[in-house]
Amino acid sequence: MVVLLNGKVHARAGALLSLLFMGLGQIYNRQFVKGLLYALLELYVLIFWSKPFAEAMHGLITLGDKVQQRSARGTIIEQGDHSIILMITGIIFALLFLLFIAVYALNIRDAYKVGAMRDKGEKPRNFTASIAHAWEQGFAYILLTPSFVFALFTIVLPLIFGILIAFTNYSGPNHLPPKNLVDWVGFETFTSLIQFRAWSNTFLGVLTWTIIWAVLATFTTYFTGLFYALLLNHRVVKFKKFWRTLLILPWAVPGVISLLIFRNMFNGEFGPINQYLKMIGLQAIPWFSDPFWAKFAIVVVNIWFGFPYWMALMSGVLTNIDKELYEAAEIDGAGGFQRFRSITLPLILFSTAPLLIMSFAHNFNNFNMIYLFTSGGPANPSYSYAGSTDILISWIYKLTLEQNKFNMASVVSIFIFIVVAGFSIWNFRRTRAFKEEDMVA
Repeated sequence: MVVLLNGKVHARAGALLSLLFMGLGQIYNRQFVKGLLYALLELYVLIFWSKPFAEAMHGLITLGDKVQQRSARGTIIEQGDHSIILMITGIIFALLFLLFIAVYALNIRDAYKVGAMRDKGEKPRNFTASIAHAWEQGFAYILLTPSFVFALFTIVLPLIFGILIAFTNYSGPNHLPPKNLVDWVGFETFTSLIQFRAWSNTFLGVLTWTIIWAVLATFTTYFTGLFYALLLNHRVVKFKKFWRTLLILPWAVPGVISLLIFRNMFNGEFGPINQYLKMIGLQAIPWFSDPFWAKFAIVVVNIWFGFPYWMALMSGVLTNIDKELYEAAEIDGAGGFQRFRSITLPLILFSTAPLLIMSFAHNFNNFNMIYLFTSGGPANPSYSYAGSTDILISWIYKLTLEQNKFNMASVVSIFIFIVVAGFSIWNFRRTRAFKEEDMVA
């Protein structure tokens, strides 16, 4: 029999017993304390968590089956199910179940490995030695486990919840709990975004401006920062520390304060910019009432906020470029622009390409800049719950907190995730910095 099992009698027996019930494999391998702890864990889950788990899964599937909340003369006479709470509870129990499955798998793997030690003639470790071995071999995993659990319930849980909302009719005024129940509707909201003209026009218009805004906001700040970095790095410029300190101040001042100041400066009626234009005989510009000028103002103000970061970053890159490269190029007869095009720009792009991609992703979701400066205005009569300068993320804000269209906002959020994640991954893999990192690995 030993020959037939390739010398893995204890390993396979321990794994099979731990598969049938947690801890049996450890007890079989004479690790009684460890086996008892595993067994107590499964008993605790079976006794105290089976019923809550079944109720949570039922709530997640049905989103409530009791009659909706009823009230009479301002008093609730019958409390119904709260579909959103049932959904969140179901997701939490599902994640806890996955954690339990992971522990169950570790229990089987542990029983197999200890059984394999016995098959080799080695003596199984006692409980104290097992703890010491686990701490020594799995120290990194032990420290990462709290972070993993924390991320599971603060990142994965909201992400799953946000995705599931897209497949429901969770929206006002007819499907807002606790007064009303929420139902699963499949891809109905996705098709509404495409088929209904009011939604599709808004989505395409806002998406187009979002892409234009992200590209302009990224490249204007990038090349403005590059210009000032090159200027301050030039040998004829004196007091370089002073100028760098002065130009970095816009990035150091809290953005909310600066945006409120700029909002007053661009005010169409009493803003100082229009006042100065009138003083020199020009007409006042409708900064916040005309879509073109509102978008123009946003891009200009964003340059003020964004270029100091790139200037400081590129200044550091420029100081690390080997001066001998410029000397060799100058000996070969290369002019200033040729040296910039062949040496400076490629090396800067190589060092900053990953950050440039991250900057695009940030600007794609730059809620503060849009909402605090223009609030998405001016109004656009052809849009549904969106203004002319709204980007997707600010439109989502209005759909949720102002209009209670949670399901539609969830669909748009999924689209943002797909676009930003897809664009970032594709570009990260194409950058030379990441290619060289893969070659080194």
